[in-house]
Amino acid sequence: MLFTQRSRVQPIDAQTDGPQLYYGLRSHTCIVEPDDVETFQDQVGYWLWEPATGPLLQTLAIPRGQIAMAIGRASPDAKTFEPSAQRTSLMNGICSNPFLEYAFETTEYRIRITINVDGTWSYEQDTILLVHGGPEPFHHTDRNTLRKIREQSPNPTARA
Repeated sequence: MLFTQRSRVQPIDAQTDGPQLYYGLRSHTCIVEPDDVETFQDQVGYWLWEPATGPLLQTLAIPRGQIAMAIGRASPDAKTFEPSAQRTSLMNGICSNPFLEYAFETTEYRIRITINVDGTWSYEQDTILLVHGGPEPFHHTDRNTLRKIREQSPNPTARA
């Protein structure tokens, strides 16, 4: 299937919690089938990175009633990183509404991001689902390469 994807990321102010300092981006991704008005996937969340120790977090929520927090690591010069979330983890977990939990239990989520030399960025994503009545886990995979269409405005502190 072919889809049209628009991902918008916007810098946010640094986030502190005691000695912890995260830099981040607010993210909104909308995916539709070409020539279709109905949204196929809508997702909001944050990308957060702590330079002192290197953890990279992706938080995400979809309006069908599911949230996840994926955790990985990234150095300041990283061109590839891969956060993941597992259903049973309290630190990088997945939580779903009762229907999704019953019919499409999500057991794992993984996204590999690559920053390309031409200024684009690519991702490969694998979400593993246990579909009710299905014989084995189902791998819902997605990949895309995105390009910047305009510069972002600075985060609120930088504007001040």
